[in-house]
Amino acid sequence: MPLLRLFLKPGIDKQNTEYGAEGGWIDSDHVRFRYGLPEKIGGWVQFGETTVNLVGAPSEIFTWNDLEGSPYIAVGTNKKVYVYYGGTWADITPIRATDTGVTFDTTSGSALVSINDSGHGAIVGDFVTISATTGNPGGIANATMNAEYEILDVPNNNKYVIQASVNASSTATAVGTATAAYQINTGSDVSYSDFGWGTGTWGLSTWGTPRPPSASVALFSSVWQFDTYGENILLQLVDGGIYEWLPSTGVGVRAVAIAGAPTKSKYALVSTPDRHLVCFGTENTIGTPTSQDPMFVRFSDQDDISVFTSTATNTAGGQRLTDGNYIVSAIRSRGQILIWTDTSLHGMQYLGPPYTFGFQQLGANCGLIGPHAAADVNGIAYWMAKDAFFLFDGTVKKLPCTVQDFVFKDINLTQSQKVHVGINTQFNEVTWWYCTEEVDYLDRFVTYNYLEQVWSVGTMPRTAWVDLGAYAYPIASIYEENSTAATISTINGLTAGRSRIFNQEIGTNGDGSAITAFVKSGYFDIGDGDQMLFMKRFIPDFKNQEGDLTVHLLLRPYPQASAVPSSLDPYTITPSTQKVDTRARGRQISLRIESSAVSTNWRFGTMRVDIQPDGSR
Repeated sequence: MPLLRLFLKPGIDKQNTEYGAEGGWIDSDHVRFRYGLPEKIGGWVQFGETTVNLVGAPSEIFTWNDLEGSPYIAVGTNKKVYVYYGGTWADITPIRATDTGVTFDTTSGSALVSINDSGHGAIVGDFVTISATTGNPGGIANATMNAEYEILDVPNNNKYVIQASVNASSTATAVGTATAAYQINTGSDVSYSDFGWGTGTWGLSTWGTPRPPSASVALFSSVWQFDTYGENILLQLVDGGIYEWLPSTGVGVRAVAIAGAPTKSKYALVSTPDRHLVCFGTENTIGTPTSQDPMFVRFSDQDDISVFTSTATNTAGGQRLTDGNYIVSAIRSRGQILIWTDTSLHGMQYLGPPYTFGFQQLGANCGLIGPHAAADVNGIAYWMAKDAFFLFDGTVKKLPCTVQDFVFKDINLTQSQKVHVGINTQFNEVTWWYCTEEVDYLDRFVTYNYLEQVWSVGTMPRTAWVDLGAYAYPIASIYEENSTAATISTINGLTAGRSRIFNQEIGTNGDGSAITAFVKSGYFDIGDGDQMLFMKRFIPDFKNQEGDLTVHLLLRPYPQASAVPSSLDPYTITPSTQKVDTRARGRQISLRIESSAVSTNWRFGTMRVDIQPDGSR
């Protein structure tokens, strides 16, 4: 029999049955499709020369250049904000308050220390830096007490508990004095679906006692969004305040709140080319968080991000949107700003005085699933809704998706705030990371190749991603919720939860370890009717192969039957393998290609097979 070319359609098809997807691919991991063919994705290595552990779960990674062309990285987690420049990481988390004259309660033989500070406003998990200590409280030296701490407990609004680096040698009450600098309140690394029994900490206080702020429930996980204003970076905490950090001040200086700006918004960005700071889902009365209107858009005066009050001589103003319950996100696109609510899409265009901006609704029933679930590629917006994928190229369109049921029937919508989109322009890809059902941390991804219009899926967990630009490779983060590794600065009493930063698309391994990559085809047969087939041999065809690969031939007699490997399975393919003899017999055959060793790489070509009809016995 002549050798037949085995042509398989690009992309993963999970909408059809495994037999209905004949002539295509039905599953993959760590594989992308390029030029119509599957290949192993690139590897990743730690960013920088040494491993760096940051505190908390990142929701945003942002890169930019200052006016001299020097590159920077900013990372926002649910607990901290960091900046990287010239080989140095620094904590730039804003300070919300500084109190003097705080005192200490100590217990002999214990490292737990209570801080007395009336109306401190702290919650469990916040960070405080103690300085200017006097009195050697409880026998702990002043210099030892001067440090940064994670707050471990908040008995009431006038007291909280930290853990010193040494035990106290005596019991004392309200001794010593110090200055306490409080960083902005931290957020949760997970979202909660509702309030109710069991959501607080068991045994936090006595029956009938009003709970402190630490017992309140965070409905959504904490998310940051960054943008540039010249060479400065603006830091918007979703449903929080907006801050500014200036590279000119140096990495040792923290970000500060923008005076005159709203103190509670859902999103913010700078419009271009007119340079207004636009806050979405923000306050009706500036500086009053309780006046937040989740559908209100407010913009600053042109080229002045501290002036939001409209007057006859400036261009500040605002507009309330309709069709939706709350604004989710916004991005700059071709000629306008696109604004998503939970149910609709709106456009915001610069008109100039006297109206400054015009607004129009562009689509309905196409809301956004989370703040970081939309991306713009060359003027076309792609986004993930709660049950489908969409694009906007002048018209809202639902993206045909061959893995739609696979994604949306196994997604944890409670954690939709975490969904993160990443652009990988080198491979023409838009990727969404999401949490599968019953999982609280991002654990799967779905990728759309927007040039070839094909989909792939996989299990590379990333919490945030930024495309190459200021740096030569894409940069991404992972979160390890149980990690207690040392961080870039010493924090006493620090609880678990660390993140690491990686360069992506570099090498063939995952931080030095093997990447298990595979792609599996749908089942195919020899023709219509009740016919058995017999595969005698196949001619492998791989490009850029490094290391050995494994090919499996999976057989079954009927679509609903269990698959069994061929008698000689598995088949090892080396870079020099010319042909492989097989004894594969069945009504239907599926092809699975995989690699699981370090330093392997491959791109599948067009396999040729020797198949002939066979009898049923």
